[in-house]
This record gives sequence, C-alpha cells and structure tokens, in this order.
Amino acid sequence: MKQLNLFIQITRLGRPIGYLLLFWPCLWGLTLAYNQNIPIKVYIFYCLLFFLGSVLMRSAGCIVNDISDKNFDKKVERTKNRPIASGKMSVTIAASYAIFLCCLALIVLINFNNFTIYLAFASMPLAFTYPLMKRFTYWPQLFLGITFNYGLILGWTSINDAINLEAIVFYFAAIFWTLGYDTIYGYQDINDDEIIGVKSTSIKFKKNPKKFLLLCYSIFFILLAVTGFIMEFKLLFYFSLIFTFSHLFFYQIKNLNIKKPSNCLKIFKSNNYIGLIVFFNLLIGKFIYI
Repeated sequence: MKQLNLFIQITRLGRPIGYLLLFWPCLWGLTLAYNQNIPIKVYIFYCLLFFLGSVLMRSAGCIVNDISDKNFDKKVERTKNRPIASGKMSVTIAASYAIFLCCLALIVLINFNNFTIYLAFASMPLAFTYPLMKRFTYWPQLFLGITFNYGLILGWTSINDAINLEAIVFYFAAIFWTLGYDTIYGYQDINDDEIIGVKSTSIKFKKNPKKFLLLCYSIFFILLAVTGFIMEFKLLFYFSLIFTFSHLFFYQIKNLNIKKPSNCLKIFKSNNYIGLIVFFNLLIGKFIYI
C-alpha cells in the first residue's frame, strides 16, 4: 500500500489537471479532423486512446521531471516532500515505473496509423529534454507548450494521415495557451525559484505578468479564430468564442494575483474549463451550419 501511495504521488494521478491539459489538445486535433465519413465509434475509440495515452505519458513525464529536478525539489517548499526529493523512493525504482508506463503508452500508440506513430516517436526528445530547460533559459514554458500540445497534431494525423495548415495554426494557438497558463502556475514557486536559480517566464515577466498573459492569450484567441476561418466555420462558431474570450480575459487575467499561490493555482486549474469550452467551440464550428 505504501508503494502504491508513492506511485500515485510521483505520477500525480491524484491531480487530474495535468493529464487533462495534455488530453484537451489531442481531443481538439481529433475533433478538428473528424468528418462524417468516419464512423462515430472510431472517433470515440480514438478519444479513449488519447485519454489513456495522456494519462500514461503525463505520469511518465512527472517521474522524469522529478528525477531531473530532485536536487531543486528539495529546496522548494511546494515540492520538497515529493517521493524522490524526500528520499522515500529511489531513482532506480522511479525510472522503472517510467519505463513501464512508456511501454503501456506504446501499446496505445500502435493502434494509430503509421504516420501518427512516427510523429509520436519524433516528439520523444522534446518530452525528455523539457525538464532541463529551466536550467538554461527563461522560456521553459514555451518548450512545455511545444511538447504538451504535440497531441493536437497527433489527433489530426490519426484521421487525416497528413499535416495541413489548419492543424499547424491551431497547434501554434495551443502553444501560446500553454505559455500563458504555465506562467501562471510558475508564480506559485517564484520566490524559491529565484533563490535556487531556476529560470521561467514567471520570473522574466514578474513586473508585468498581466501584460504578458494578455499577449499570450490574445495570440491564442486570434489563431483559434483563424483556424475557424481556414476551416470555413460559420458565424455561430465566432459567437461561441465569446465564452472562451470571457474566461481568458475577464476571469483569468482580471483576477490573477501573483502574490497569492492559492490564487495562481486556482486560475491555472480553471484552464480545464478552457479545454472544454474550446471543444464545444469546435463542435459548433464543425456541425452547426449557421
């Protein structure tokens, strides 16, 4: 039971926000690519595969992150009790868990077409080098965005077997979404991070956080609208974007207080709603022709 609890802790399985934020771009890409010539049961099956894959790869990624950051984690109040940092789990056991999870993810992956499989393998260097970026650049959140939203491309290619302009535009939109919300997340640890020398956009833009978020979310919103234009979505799609706009600008940015870690965490977690709202935006664009 103790090992099970440690496994749940190190994989963050008790904190679904992590794998949900990984899953939403997969679902967006899959939904954007879906057409009515494809049986709905195939779409649902792929949704389940991407959800399972998101849970597995997010869990493996958390372990890789904790192995990489074990010395940093010991010095940060929020992370000092993580299994590896606290000495409750060895690096060897943690690595074996990560390998096991990756093997399970591979079983999920082989259900897709060859092009999607090749692309997934091509993303592996991104997944395993991201944890190192905070040592060298103030832009680790950008690398996270590139990595975390790669599933959007995989969702698209799982049906289309090719990468088209609309998928690329939407991918860049999602990158800026992640750049924004992970900057918010980083403000929880900003004091400890500055002491130990960890870099982040949270630190780089600490004097003007809302201006930076305004830029990130504006680019995300504009590129989301451009995606709809390329897809020839009808007027109702653009009206539905009001809900996306309102949450990003009138809830997240307006209410952010970087001096309160609990506030930052609450607003960060609210991006799960953005994932859901954008999903409904896409459903409206794809299937309501007014």
